[in-house]
Amino acid sequence: MLNLGDEFPNFKADTTVGQIQFHDWIGDSWAILFSHPSDFTPVCTTELGRLANLTSEFEKRGVKIIALSCDPVDSHQKWIQDIKSYAKHSGEGFPYPIIADDSRKLAVNLGMLDPLEKDKDGLPLTCRAVFIIGPDKKLRLSMLYPATTGRNFDEILRVVDSLQLTETKKVATPADWKSGGTCMVLPTLKEEEANALFPKGFSVVNLPSGKPYLRITPQP
Repeated sequence: MLNLGDEFPNFKADTTVGQIQFHDWIGDSWAILFSHPSDFTPVCTTELGRLANLTSEFEKRGVKIIALSCDPVDSHQKWIQDIKSYAKHSGEGFPYPIIADDSRKLAVNLGMLDPLEKDKDGLPLTCRAVFIIGPDKKLRLSMLYPATTGRNFDEILRVVDSLQLTETKKVATPADWKSGGTCMVLPTLKEEEANALFPKGFSVVNLPSGKPYLRITPQP
């Protein structure tokens, strides 16, 4: 299993846009790899359709997106027509690549199998994994959904916003934070450092412990 901060494997794979070397494909961008159990399945079709219609939101954030399913490229190409039809996604082509993993090698190596859900041959399905990878090729966030539960893509955009903000600013984002909301000053910052970094100021929440660790500031 990959841990946060590990370098993401630089695998080679066949995709709907040809063969890629993963690190070269990422380049200097952020990237998200979404895995899916199988082509021509209902939940996966809704997810890839939603993702296709959100492509511009990821592009605005400088994030490349790529999907994976345990079927060959020719199956993906046929499935894409269903995805576009369901999502009412117009235009030529498809806005992101889909990796072919019919050998299940990547699913195994990346720890993406769901042992509780089996296919018609009794093999474990690939879970719905989300891997967010930084420009440094390191894993920044991972989420594993069971095969039966579709993902919330608004939440994925929210965590991208948080990751990119906290990458460069000395803040953390609280529960249910959304872009533009108030942030938390890192507890490791001394007061004089916080005053210099946050010209809009910050407020300290009074707590029963009397410890001034919960400091709130407008999003920098």
